[in-house]
Parts: sequence; C-alpha cells; structure tokens
Amino acid sequence: MQDGSPRCGRINYTNDLPVYAAFDAGALEFPGTLHPGTPADLNLRLSAGELDISPVSSFYYAQHANELSLLPFVCIGAHGPVRSVCCVSEQHPRELAGARVAVTHESATGRALFDVICRKFYGFAPEFHESADPYAEHRRDGLPCVLIGDAAIDASLNAAGKHVFDLGSLWRELTGLGMVYAVWATTNEYAARHGERVTAVMGSLREALRWSEEHMRQVIASAQALRPRPPGFYEAYYRDLDFRFPTPGDDGAARDDRLEGMRALVGLAVELGLLDRQALVGAAREVLNYAGR
Repeated sequence: MQDGSPRCGRINYTNDLPVYAAFDAGALEFPGTLHPGTPADLNLRLSAGELDISPVSSFYYAQHANELSLLPFVCIGAHGPVRSVCCVSEQHPRELAGARVAVTHESATGRALFDVICRKFYGFAPEFHESADPYAEHRRDGLPCVLIGDAAIDASLNAAGKHVFDLGSLWRELTGLGMVYAVWATTNEYAARHGERVTAVMGSLREALRWSEEHMRQVIASAQALRPRPPGFYEAYYRDLDFRFPTPGDDGAARDDRLEGMRALVGLAVELGLLDRQALVGAAREVLNYAGR
C-alpha cells in the first residue's frame, strides 16, 4: 500500500492493552488502522508487506534484523516475572532432557528463551513438538508445554501456581537480567519511504502509554471486562510488565536490565547455533550493542 494511513499490527492478548487502551477509550486518535493477531501472525504479516508497522517478537526481529527497523519508545518487557510466558510441567525444566515439549507456534521469543535456558544452563536441547493447543496436550497426556499470552495466564491460574514455571523468573534467576519480549518494528523500505508516518504512529503510541499510566484503573477495568480474572490480577500483571523501551540518551538506558537480557538472549542464540551469525549485521548489531551505549 503506497498511499493512505499505515496498517499497524496489534497483539490480541491482554498484555498490550496498556499500549492501546487510550485508542479503545476514544481518548486519543490512532493515525492508522489497527489489525489484531498473534505475535507469530504479526511477525509474518509485517515481513510479507501486509502490515506497515507492528509489534513483533523480539527474537523474530533479531532473526530478520537486516529487513526490519527497530522503533523507539514502546516494547513489552519485564524485569523478572512476566506471568504470560511459562512452562507447565510435572518436572522442573532442568529435568526435561529427552522429554517431548509441546510448544505454541504463536511466539518466537518464548520458544527461543526456553531453548536457550535448556541448552545453556541445563545442558540439553529440548525436543519441541509444535501443537495448536499445547495446554490441552498437557492436560490429556501430561506432556510438558511452553505457553504464551492469555493461554499462559489461564494455565497458571488454573494450576494455582503448581508446576508452572515463569520463564521470566527463570531467566532472572539464571542471568540476573530481565527481557524484552516484543518490540515495535517496520520494514526498512517503509521507513525509508514513509518516515513521517512511522514517526506519527510511534509518537501516538508513546502518548497512549502515558495516558494509560495516568488512567491505569480504567485500563484494568477494560482488561477485566475483556478477560475476567481474579481480583487484583491485572494490577499485579501490569505492574510486572514494563512497556517503555529506553532509547540511547534516556536516563538509565545503558543500564536497563531488559535490554541487557535481550542482548544476552541474542548472543547466546548465536553461540548455540540457534541464530545465524551472518544475520547479525546492521540492525541486529544495534540490538547486541544497544544496552552498552
């Protein structure tokens, strides 16, 4: 699409509601059109030219960094527990060598994080089994599974915390770092041709995030109406998530443990052969060096 407003992705989980609640409430006008989808769906649609700007899995960005431009201000990250990326298993993940692990196809980052944790810290490569409904397989056959988004939250709540391993917490325990799970990106071609539109979209998202920070009770009420959860859940959930993506020059940007964690994940993926070293040029080098600026 050469003319008209930008087509922008939106993750159809409750995790990104604080980024978009101002538009939903009519408090701000979004300078484009919004198209919901799972992270994996949005990843592919952006690369295929079906979207112009979108949140994408941070690991997918690293895989396609030569084609994509990383955008400022907004991300989905956490300094520790993330609540919506987890492993459900009767055994601790360190004990899953040789076991089949059902994985969702919806996210690149959650799968890569589990893969790196198992290979680097537990000494084995997990045997992934892709499934349309990993949690159903866990309940039916006891198969360990990796879940993201609302499916991960629901599994955690249904299990009352038993045998649910928050991957953000595991990563923090093992590395002392947080993680960026999703970033906003555009294609290099679109950025070059329509930089003013990209600037407008990212500026509006930044303003929307500020609105949500000032109206969090309204955001929580919207989330509860959309997907009812136990009292107090969304207060804790959104408190654990950090949606601000510090850019070079921001106070604390060089010390942000989420960016360090993102850099560490990408670096370990290269070390372990999960990410092609030849792809780490241009924008990918930007990720690796981001936190050290």
